[in-house]
Amino acid sequence: MTTLADYRALFDLSRSRAAVIGAGSGIGEASARALAAHGAAVTCADLDIGAAQATAAAIVAEGGIAEAAAVDITDAGSVDALFGLGRIDAAVITPSINVRKQLLDMSEDEFARVVDLNLKGTFTAMRAAGRSMAEQGGGSIVVFSSVRSQVVEPGQGVYAATKAGAIALVKTLAAELAPQQVRVNAVCPGVVETPLTEQIKADPEWYQAYADISALGRWSQPEEQTGAVVYLASQASSFVTGSTLFVDGGWLAVDGRYTPPL
Repeated sequence: MTTLADYRALFDLSRSRAAVIGAGSGIGEASARALAAHGAAVTCADLDIGAAQATAAAIVAEGGIAEAAAVDITDAGSVDALFGLGRIDAAVITPSINVRKQLLDMSEDEFARVVDLNLKGTFTAMRAAGRSMAEQGGGSIVVFSSVRSQVVEPGQGVYAATKAGAIALVKTLAAELAPQQVRVNAVCPGVVETPLTEQIKADPEWYQAYADISALGRWSQPEEQTGAVVYLASQASSFVTGSTLFVDGGWLAVDGRYTPPL
């Protein structure tokens, strides 16, 4: 019989080691802090090693366990080195870039830049994490996609394509690594206040329009995405794989915030 203590332990990560790619800022930073708060020893990895070190230092200052590592997800050798450091029980993959242009105006170089980081980089990180976890006989991979994997707007075509592609990779790897007890899932935020959305935040009309789209009528803060990360990294989600968890404030559930007269 499952005891109350067993249920309380579902979110306990104190015997786990996690690697968060993109931990220097935004959702990655918040995810690293949340995992550490639940007991995980966290490797804070980022292209900006200074930012990664700052996140790790902040965690340690509050009594958590963390270290920093440099990683470039567009470089397979760099990613392989990260997952060669030792056992990793949970890997969180957050980095993305965007070039906001209509498709007819997008250059091949701009297309390649977005695809190389968002899709190829995600694949490279998933492959390295998957190989390591398959060898050790278990683990959880959490990939950040977006509501743009489902709905688009002008100027978001290439970004949306990479986010839809990431979900396809998640489902495929979940199927392929299920025999090794490796779980792979995606988190799809709506609009989050991070460095990636600075362009929108600088335009009050654009900012408010995005807030009004969701049922909750506001933007998400990075820490509001971390409940999904902790859940998917922990034994609370032990029977969850190949899934997409939308943390979008109801963006996909409602048709904007307009209430018609009835």
